[in-house]
Amino acid sequence: MIIVGCLLVGVGVGMLLDHTGAGTLIGLGLGFVLENALQSRKRGDDTGG
Repeated sequence: MIIVGCLLVGVGVGMLLDHTGAGTLIGLGLGFVLENALQSRKRGDDTGG
């Protein structure tokens, strides 16, 4: 659900700045990064990847 939340925040910020497409891609990318970071932290990985 982190990916969806970041995606929606990115769309909203992009709409405010008149760059919806860029906001969507930034939000989606940030969501994937955060999702991966939280999953690796739950597993106890020290490598971060």
